[in-house]
This record gives sequence, C-alpha cells and structure tokens, in this order.
Amino acid sequence: MQTQILERMESDVRTYSRSFPVVFTKAQNARLTDETGREYIDFLAGAGTLNYGHNNPHLKQALVDYLATDGIIHGLDFWTAAKRDYLETLEEVILKPRGLDYKVHLPGPTGTNAVEAAIRLARVAKGRHNIVTFTNGFHGVTMGALATTGNRKFREATGGIPTQGASFLPFDGYMGSETDTLDYFEKLLGDKSGGLDVPAGVIVETVQGEGGINVAGLDWLKRLEKICRDHDILLIIDDIQAGCGRTGKFFSFEHAGITPDIVTNSKSLSAFGLPFAHVLMRPELDKWKPGQYNGTFRGFNLAFVTAAAAMRKYWSDDTFERDVQRKARIVEERFQKIAAWLNDKGYTASERGRGLMRGIDVQNGEVADKITAKAFENGLVIETSGQDGEVVKCLCPLTITDEDLLEGLDILERSTHEALS
Repeated sequence: MQTQILERMESDVRTYSRSFPVVFTKAQNARLTDETGREYIDFLAGAGTLNYGHNNPHLKQALVDYLATDGIIHGLDFWTAAKRDYLETLEEVILKPRGLDYKVHLPGPTGTNAVEAAIRLARVAKGRHNIVTFTNGFHGVTMGALATTGNRKFREATGGIPTQGASFLPFDGYMGSETDTLDYFEKLLGDKSGGLDVPAGVIVETVQGEGGINVAGLDWLKRLEKICRDHDILLIIDDIQAGCGRTGKFFSFEHAGITPDIVTNSKSLSAFGLPFAHVLMRPELDKWKPGQYNGTFRGFNLAFVTAAAAMRKYWSDDTFERDVQRKARIVEERFQKIAAWLNDKGYTASERGRGLMRGIDVQNGEVADKITAKAFENGLVIETSGQDGEVVKCLCPLTITDEDLLEGLDILERSTHEALS
C-alpha cells in the first residue's frame, strides 16, 4: 500500500491510522475494504458515528435524491425545507412518543460544539458558573468541554493553560460497589464549608464511552435527577456516544425513566457519518439572544436529510429497538465467555456495558492492545478505551447482520486466545 504521503504530511496527532495502518477504499454496513481488496468487520463504526452502518442504502438514496434537486447544502441558520422536515420528524417520531418537550439549538457540527453550547446555556440560564462533572468523563477537547473531561492526556494538551469552571465528583462505582457516590455530592451541597460552588448544571454520560464503558446504575441516575431538582441545578445528559440507539433505546437516559433539562447529541445523529450536532433544552431555558452563540456550520442540510430519513426508517415503532437489544444479549454473552477464559488464564477481566455499547475490562492496556492488534491481523477493527486503554470496546453498527456479528465475535475470541495463550 502507498502510505508515504499520508505518513509524511499528516500531523503526528493522528491515532486510528496507527492502530489500523491500511488504506481503506470502501465500506458497506459493518464491512470495510482496503485497497488490496481485503475485508474487515467493523466493531468501531466511526467511534459510534455509524450506528446505521456504512453507506446505509436507504439513507444514501435519500441523500442522492436531495442532491439531485439542487437542495440547499449550506445555509447558515436560514430556514430550509430540509431543516423543517428534520424538526417535524424529530418532534413527531422521537420527542412526542417519549413525552419530551424540547427546543432545538443547532450549534457547530461536532460533539464538543454541543457540549460547549450546553454548559454555556446552563450558566446563562442559572446565572452561576460552576458545572459538576464526573471522574472518567469525556465531553470533548475544546476549552469549555475539556474542563469537564477527566483524562489527563487530553487536559495536558492545553499548553499549560488551566481549565476552569468545573468541579469533578466520583462517578457511580468509582469508590467501589458498596458506596453510593451521590452521598458525597449531596453532603457537599448541604455544607456551606464544603468548598463546592453551587453548580449551574451537572453533565453526565449514562455510559462513559471513552472512560472505559462505565455504566451508571439506573437508581443512581434517578437519584442524581432528584438531587438536581431539589437544588435547582440543571441536569445535562451527554448522549453523544451513548445516544441514537446505542444502548438499545434512542436516548440512553430512557432506561432510567428520567427527563434531563438539556441533552447533547452528535456522532450518529446524522445517521450517515455526516458532521451534525444539536442541543435539546426545556423551552423555558432558551435564554439565548440572537447570534449570541453561532457558527458557520450551525445546521448541515445534508445531515438534516439523512437524520430525518433514519428516524422515520428505524424509530417509527419498536422493531429496531428490540433487534438492537437482541444483538446486545449476544455480545454480552460472548464477552462474558471471553472474560471467563481470561480469568481462567490468570488475567483479571470482566464484561460491562448497556445495549451495543459493551466492553471487556482486562485491567491492563498492554494486554488490551495485544488483543486488538491480533484482532486486526485477523480481520476485525476494534478499539480500546479507559484511562489506560484497558477496555476492549465494541461499538459495532446497530444494523450489523447476525452473520457478521457472530463472525466478528469469533475473530475476537480466537484473537484473544492467540494473543495471550
């Protein structure tokens, strides 16, 4: 493969091409093809951006049809027919059936743009600066979002500029299974000498993706919501990776039966890999003045088209949701089997996750790297996460066929044995 120009000209900041050093040329659903013609099963799916698979034919046709009519591509925040259709579909297919009433803010097209907008909105709405966030959380790498991101690797890349405006508290399970970490939060809120500035908002992932597939318990999330309500704090759910069906429901917080004040979505929101993000907010929180938070790419019409098509295709009833949950049980059982083999061989491993956002914690980044490297040799693209890359992480497309899912799991199991036997 000809990679010299790529290696010479692309910045050293690149990551995925180091783990998967081939030149990919095409993709369909859960399969990638490199320029030699070799196929790989994809358990990465654009880090959770391709929940509906690569080049989904239904969504591709909607996009092609729109392009054929010379539909608006870039329109700042003009009103367009594509935007209207997106908002109507979002309301009728997603929000109303779930009893949700939100206004929609269209910031820049990435997840960190959505987080920046959400935490700034919370500050504007409440007139307070502090944002509570949690250990191992990942919310983006722009300065505001980075202040709420825990991993030292990202925080040290500011060039020495300190991040500000956020207070870290322990996530569910951080202090062990016997400790409810929200006791500490509630104690601080009730203690005038506790040192915690009363926050404008709390931002949390229901499943921490980059943090290592750490799953917040449903009761923990319900209690967190109640604490926020009792203390006039806004609850912000970062659903950028865990949303759009990844956990088995469109919004990951649905499992807990809670109603956030603010929700951020990106990654698979466009459904086709196009950059797109929105912030959902309770209507009374819309305190923005015109142009106060803007951006050149605030609302991408091609993404409106594919997002609306995906909602109509996959979320008009519960068929797709039930199929995702069925596949999730298959992955859970196989991951438990792999973890059990690892434990028998003297390693320490456990399975974790919710829906098709799952991982095997091997508690050692070098061990996880050996597994994923061998898996790539054997035709499977899969990454790691966690503070030391110690969790082997599955984010396969939700639309993956049973045949590809089982083959991918077979490759992962065989690769684990080959790498560590």
